[in-house]
Amino acid sequence: MTTTVASRHDRPGPGTTRKTGRPGAQRNPRRSGRRLRHVSLPYLLLLPALVLELLVHLVPMLMGIVMSFKELTQFYISNWSEAPWAGLDNFRMAVDFNAPVGEALLKSFLTTCLFTVCSVGLCWLIGTAAAIFLQEKFRGRGLLRTLFLVPYALPVYAAVITWVFMFQRDNGLVNHVLHDQLGIGDDPAFWLVGDNAFWALLTVSVWKGWPFAFLTLMAGLQNIPKDMYEAAALDGAGVWKQIRHITLPSLRPVNQVLVLVLFLWTFNDFNTPFVLFGKAAPESADLISLHIYQSSFQTWNFGTGSAMSVLLLLFLLVVTGVYLLVTGRGGKARA
Repeated sequence: MTTTVASRHDRPGPGTTRKTGRPGAQRNPRRSGRRLRHVSLPYLLLLPALVLELLVHLVPMLMGIVMSFKELTQFYISNWSEAPWAGLDNFRMAVDFNAPVGEALLKSFLTTCLFTVCSVGLCWLIGTAAAIFLQEKFRGRGLLRTLFLVPYALPVYAAVITWVFMFQRDNGLVNHVLHDQLGIGDDPAFWLVGDNAFWALLTVSVWKGWPFAFLTLMAGLQNIPKDMYEAAALDGAGVWKQIRHITLPSLRPVNQVLVLVLFLWTFNDFNTPFVLFGKAAPESADLISLHIYQSSFQTWNFGTGSAMSVLLLLFLLVVTGVYLLVTGRGGKARA
């Protein structure tokens, strides 16, 4: 009887081992393997995307940075690694605003800044108005939402080529409406050359970009509780006060990301001006992305073009960093 009781007291507990009785002296290998797979699974899923990102973006970017320090012209294009080392000469040429190359780059940069501010501002304004308007339920709301997203869903080349035909001077739809129907102007305007090219490019950019702002803001409006609007209405707040004090402050986190994305997309936009004007854009619509293309592939001076691309990359990195710093501090201060 005594032996039986003693043997019961000597049995190890559920958290101890048979040999030492200390907890955790041995680990279950199956449990350790499951933990390892659980920790490494996210990295394994991200690995294909990281490899593709490395091949598609990072490697060409590093090659472009190296090419910016070389005197790379058409004579060395077959083997660019043998091009003479130019040091910072390409960058000095690009930022020498008294010389023709630097002066043209500065004009293109200022034109791109003006174009980006106008395009992003109009895209945000139209997208916000449309998203707020379509929050209330009414007959035909689904159809309008679908129609508003059509410009965003269309392929860029197909959409811009359509606008090219619409901007034709003699038989284009724009001149037909403005000149023939409304009687604006003595003669049909040239929209793809001269100063009007800027407004044609801005029109296409806003038409193509505002549905993305509308889609993003419409998703952000879904997270605003309707109780806030009902309480504000009971307190006597009208529609404009509700938008100013409820809608816009609640959409601030969404707008911070949206404005940054629109800025980067618009400032780097190459497809729209290239399809709209071809290889040589008018001076009023000479965006910096197309200007760098012309500096590289029209004059065959790839070293200078690469230096301009690096300067553009540095500018966008600085603007993005400052923007994130300012908006981040603003969010902390409000919190």
